[in-house]
Amino acid sequence: MTTKYSTKPAPIGVFDSGFGGLSILREIRKTLPQYDYIFLGDNARAPYGNRSYQLVYEFTLQAVKHLFEQGCHLVILACNTASAKALRSIQQRDLANLDPSRRVLGVIRPTVEQIGKITTTRKVGIFGTPGTVQSLSYDIEIAKMHPDIKVFSHACPMWVPLVENRESDGPGADYFIKKDVEALMAQCSEIDSVILGCTHYPLLYDKIKKYAPTDVKIIEQGPIVAQSLKDYLERHPEMEQRCSKGGTCIYSTTEDASRFSPLASIFVNHTVNAQHVIL
Repeated sequence: MTTKYSTKPAPIGVFDSGFGGLSILREIRKTLPQYDYIFLGDNARAPYGNRSYQLVYEFTLQAVKHLFEQGCHLVILACNTASAKALRSIQQRDLANLDPSRRVLGVIRPTVEQIGKITTTRKVGIFGTPGTVQSLSYDIEIAKMHPDIKVFSHACPMWVPLVENRESDGPGADYFIKKDVEALMAQCSEIDSVILGCTHYPLLYDKIKKYAPTDVKIIEQGPIVAQSLKDYLERHPEMEQRCSKGGTCIYSTTEDASRFSPLASIFVNHTVNAQHVIL
């Protein structure tokens, strides 16, 4: 039985377990500034990286339902862990009951589509949270789309805490990033492209680049996901017409909004005044 949601044009929903998805939202708004957006961060229950498939699925589904209730016809899971552990189940099982006309998209597939055009050695590295790496989502998607590419993954459990504790520029960041970059490259010296498989990691880009071999390309997801969304809306005019256009953005969090807003401002490069929501 489908749920009755509003059919009026509404903002595009962007969900992340914490702050990292704001780096995706920032790039989407650069590419598609005319649309309205609602960002939802489940900061009270973050991080998702070490949680079970079932919990990530349940939490993500709650967030999707919340954004549908706010009117969103299209929701982007701007979170690699949610994309890895929940997206397929929501697309295949839940949308039919919630509202078959609504759509939920992730960040892994657009990134995988592009990597085939970027790598020349066909040896690709992935930095991700333990949850994303253990899910093998990138390995599976790349094997489907680019069977000639060999994937080498490395989990970086300290990188998200470094960002969220504002230690990105400190010596501790250098220690862990150097160690993790060296560990990935030790798996294969022919890696020529590395995907930042967590939306927090762009804030560590300069240090990652500093310790990676000079000829290795560091791939950020934000611009790729933004261009993929633009292409999607051009291919699906029926969905594009359901996305409201006012250039606005509402920020919401399950955490104390006064704690969320200052750090969120760092990700999006402007002042954020978030509202608290309960899922």
